[in-house]
Amino acid sequence: MKYKLFILLSSAVFSLFAKEPEKTADLEIERQNILTEIEETTQLLEVNRSTISNALNRLVLLNNNIEYREKMIAYLNREISGLDYGIVDREIQIKVLEMNLQEKKEKYAEAIKKMYVYRNRLNNNLLFVLSAKDFTHSLHRIMYLKEYFKWQRRQATEIIEKQKKVNTEKRFLLNTKEIKQTLLVGRKVEEERLNEEISNKNEEIYMLEKNKSKLLAELEKKKRQAEALNRRIEGIIAEETSMSGESQEDRQAEIKGGYAMTAAEKALSSSFSDNRGSLPFPLRGNYKIINYFGVRQYRELSKVSVNCNGIEIETTPDNEARAVFDGVVSRIFMLPGYHNSIIVRHGNYLTLYSNIDQVYVKQGSKVSTGQILGKIYTDRENGNSTMLHFEIWKERVKLDPLPWLNR
Repeated sequence: MKYKLFILLSSAVFSLFAKEPEKTADLEIERQNILTEIEETTQLLEVNRSTISNALNRLVLLNNNIEYREKMIAYLNREISGLDYGIVDREIQIKVLEMNLQEKKEKYAEAIKKMYVYRNRLNNNLLFVLSAKDFTHSLHRIMYLKEYFKWQRRQATEIIEKQKKVNTEKRFLLNTKEIKQTLLVGRKVEEERLNEEISNKNEEIYMLEKNKSKLLAELEKKKRQAEALNRRIEGIIAEETSMSGESQEDRQAEIKGGYAMTAAEKALSSSFSDNRGSLPFPLRGNYKIINYFGVRQYRELSKVSVNCNGIEIETTPDNEARAVFDGVVSRIFMLPGYHNSIIVRHGNYLTLYSNIDQVYVKQGSKVSTGQILGKIYTDRENGNSTMLHFEIWKERVKLDPLPWLNR
């Protein structure tokens, strides 16, 4: 009765435990993905030396790493909890198997003992058969002996198999405990690194607060440069829109006062729109988005905010900008703070790639998706900052690039 009750109580746990390895595998995959993010961000932090001009960028990278590190610890905690649950359940299963095995051994031993005593009384199996009261009973005894010997072999085999199962479960339990210990060590390391990154972040904030006047002056300078870039783009769009309307070609605008497109440009524009969410990223390799579309207020610093008309992507030195879609290089120009800028037209959509050091294309040339447009500028005097500024426009309207890109 006690054994049956134990089996009943443990059966519910067993059904849940069967799902545990799959969950652990999923958590491990997520943990590996986070580890990759941490390694990439750490690489960018190591490449970029701290200066006032790029301190905000470093602050973003440090915040990213802290966030990733906290996620890592959370996933480790979930894995450890899952293993704890699995360990308890596995111990229950081993106990059940051992009780089952012991019961089977005892019954087997009892049956052998009874048969041995009975056979001793009759000397041997032959006497057991011949001592039957008639031929029919002799046949029954022969069949009984055959079935008994089959049962005996079967029971012996089952005992051996159950013993193997117990040994296998014990090895699995030991392995699970070793994995748990490894994760505990890993969690401690991650917690130490998290504390170190929080300390680094506090140092960056201290430096920024100490040099806040310089920081605000730098931000004001960048704001004026961004406004100049915006005016230049708007001027180019107005000029090209006017020229498209005066063209002798068969052109038609999508909206009143918009850019008049040829049939080929309409098809290109439609194709660009259809690919919303699946456009390739404007560069390859290690990167992190530092500034997102719109206004960003830094919670760690009062009265410090940045307004971005696209996205700004920190990457490693010597990386290159790539076209996100087929199009025509509409304009190449230079502006302070952005070095070379390249505008690619895709019908009535435009993409902008700024802060280009070396330009590999010419104005008016056709480009294809993924084609290299130029080498991104690395500011050697500003902590090796390598930043690509990227924007998407439709007609005269700036769009948030992130929903258009496949990351």
